[in-house]
Amino acid sequence: MNILDIAENSVNASAKSVSILLDYLPDSKLILVIEDDGIGMSQNTIDMVTDPFFTSRTSRKVGLGIPFLKMAAEMTGGSFSIKSEPGKGTVVKTEFWYEHIDMMPLGDIGSTMSALISGNPATDFLFILRSRGNEFTLDSKEIKKILGGVSVETAEVAVFIREYTTEHVLNVLNNNLENT
Repeated sequence: MNILDIAENSVNASAKSVSILLDYLPDSKLILVIEDDGIGMSQNTIDMVTDPFFTSRTSRKVGLGIPFLKMAAEMTGGSFSIKSEPGKGTVVKTEFWYEHIDMMPLGDIGSTMSALISGNPATDFLFILRSRGNEFTLDSKEIKKILGGVSVETAEVAVFIREYTTEHVLNVLNNNLENT
């Protein structure tokens, strides 16, 4: 849910492109980087963004996505950082110790990527998962090109993205990725 929420923040910040990297390092560290080319934030906003009672949205009075992500990382002994510049985009980086008892499960990445891509057809998403020398990349630009005009918003495409992503994420995490 954290990945979905932060990536949706990128979409709401007028990002045309969002990249999501999950990198399982051999030293039990998981790096999550979400980078966008959206409108960016001022230093004042960056200073307030980890406060759960701060949000730039007018539809609600709290913004829990970034504070929850920061808390989840820090609960494992990890870290959180955010860099942004108005007009140039934002980079959110978290480090987790994935063998720590407080490490939350990764969650359903297939459904997350399906929701992001199908729900935001004007935004390009690049998802990269690395683990134990294996890598899986999902690029919505490539999907759109292969579809040849069929909308990523259709139910069939959303199901395909979910199933394809889930299969490959499981293969990478189980160290069984074959060249596809």
